[in-house]
Amino acid sequence: MIDRELKRSLGQMMKGVQVVGSALDGVERLYTSHWVCQVSFEEPIVMASVSPKHDTHPLLVGSGRFSVSVLAGDQVEQGQYFSYPGRRFRHIADEFVSHIDGLPVVADSISWLVCEIFDRDTRFDHDLFFARVVSTVTGRIGEPPLLYSSRLGWRVTGGPAREKGDSVRDRLLERLEQHD
Repeated sequence: MIDRELKRSLGQMMKGVQVVGSALDGVERLYTSHWVCQVSFEEPIVMASVSPKHDTHPLLVGSGRFSVSVLAGDQVEQGQYFSYPGRRFRHIADEFVSHIDGLPVVADSISWLVCEIFDRDTRFDHDLFFARVVSTVTGRIGEPPLLYSSRLGWRVTGGPAREKGDSVRDRLLERLEQHD
């Protein structure tokens, strides 16, 4: 069990919200995650952390593929829907689902990725699936993304964190030149 203070600190971490989908032998499943991330600058590689207890897990293992739908700030309902096991809702929200390259995705998202798994690493209570992004489709790419924190809940990104034209990097490089 994670220490309470540590859990509160980890809960402050804000992450983008995605929905991961997979399909195998006519069965489709999607789940909401904030544990999908890009892991390489040189190659289009992403990592998805998935519990073996989740009903999507065997579909990822069996098919070797998954989709990622990047949710927009106005898609809290979709994010909430897919954050519960589909069997609980009896898969009643077909209006949220579309398809790209044979994989289920969330309709009207910011963008969609089609990923092919090349490695899987079992760590603690989750499996880490490493995958190459083999195609992407942009949707509402200019929309602010949906974010989530276990302490703060659902959020939408705001404006820039710094003034336009203000470069912290440039100021630090100037300081570095003064010390040389």
